Amino acid sequence: MNNKGIIRHKLKINAAINNAYIFKQIQNDYGSFHEYLKTFTDDNIIYENDKTTSELGDSISKDLKKKGMKFVGPTIIYSYLQAIGIINSHMENCFLYNKGDQ
Repeated sequence: MNNKGIIRHKLKINAAINNAYIFKQIQNDYGSFHEYLKTFTDDNIIYENDKTTSELGDSISKDLKKKGMKFVGPTIIYSYLQAIGIINSHMENCFLYNKGDQ
């Protein structure tokens, strides 16, 4: 707990452990976390920019919270969806704009 490079906040540590159990349960229930996310997206890439959250992020956040996850607000979920390519926020003139379609 003296290492300043790690999370020391007890609630966040407990949440990470709890979220891992719930994540595993989602994998067991749906086959994978990707399959769970597809229930919200129909496996489509969503193109939008200039946002920090969306109805999709709100919906997934609410569902994960309902399942018992902590620290999974709409903004962090939206960022996660961008990071994994479900939401493509690149501008149309960006060379990465269509990268997710390949």
